[in-house]
Amino acid sequence: MRLERVEVRGLSLPLRHPFETSFTRTTAKNFLLVSVSAQGVTGYGECVADVDPFYLPETNTTVLHILRDFLAPLAFTLEIGHPRELPAAFARVRGHEMAKAALEMAVWELWARREGAPLHRLLGGRGGTIAAGVSVGLQKDIPTLLDRVEAEVAAGYRRIKIKIKPGRDRELVGALRARFPEIPLMVDANSAYTLDDVALFRELDEHRLLMVEQPLAWNDILDHAALQRQIWTPVCLDESIRSADDARHALDFGACRIINIKVGRVGGFAAALAIHDLCSARGMPVWCGGMLESGIGRLANVHLQTLPGFTLPGDTSASARYFEEDLIDPPVTVAPDGTIAVPEGPGIGHAVLWARVEKATTFKEEWRP
Repeated sequence: MRLERVEVRGLSLPLRHPFETSFTRTTAKNFLLVSVSAQGVTGYGECVADVDPFYLPETNTTVLHILRDFLAPLAFTLEIGHPRELPAAFARVRGHEMAKAALEMAVWELWARREGAPLHRLLGGRGGTIAAGVSVGLQKDIPTLLDRVEAEVAAGYRRIKIKIKPGRDRELVGALRARFPEIPLMVDANSAYTLDDVALFRELDEHRLLMVEQPLAWNDILDHAALQRQIWTPVCLDESIRSADDARHALDFGACRIINIKVGRVGGFAAALAIHDLCSARGMPVWCGGMLESGIGRLANVHLQTLPGFTLPGDTSASARYFEEDLIDPPVTVAPDGTIAVPEGPGIGHAVLWARVEKATTFKEEWRP
């Protein structure tokens, strides 16, 4: 199969509620949507980069540059026998995992649509349902946080994650544990701490957290290993894992006990599968984080989580939790038992609503061989 067309759109979707982490406050999801076409079929891949380099170095601007000037021209020269071949072809472009992932994921989705099969079947997963967790951003005060978490628990979510940062950590966790002593609870620091904060994390050990996610530097493995040796709570790595080699190094050094696999962060589905298989062979649980994706990227995450190693609920919440109008029909919904049904239609399995895509589009570029 040869690609005949690649299109990249910039989209902007306002969030229903601002989402605050240790490094930014987001009111709209601004992202790139990649479409690839061949043999009369089109597949879609959502890029997880943002307008700024605060999570990882890539941005929408850098992704567009790499796609336009390097990856798309390279992809047009390939006779694609299977999407798994793309990482080797893209390897001459160093880094830029988010750009690679957006194009590679679109080719996987195209391939699944061409085969008339749900994406999870091509990935080696299964149908049925997946367990849904939820990520709660920093709130203005503790009562607001408690109310927000209470609403998420009532909605059925099976795991609660809250964001923390220095000065807004132990009190938040203590208040939540007092109100909800039994819920599976984790915290996400987004690299806001250092090894000087070991005493804080020892205090958090007392609250029986499911994990503490990415507490130290975004590109670190060794200090995380030092932290993990000193605390009981499992460390989960997110930003530090951008390839299967990163995951192998983290496991070899004992830097974590859990890994968050974001397909858009690690370079695409092939890399995500490699990390999943490595962790499964080592007996390490994995889960799938979220990046405030629209339904297109959200459904890609749903299909990925059907693989057997994803034993912990991911950050794959309902569409309506983030957007008034999502880009797919039907939207992603969470059942009262805290599960999401895995679509069985071709590709991601839900229709893309092009009227809404057009409404959200801020620019568009199209490239051909």
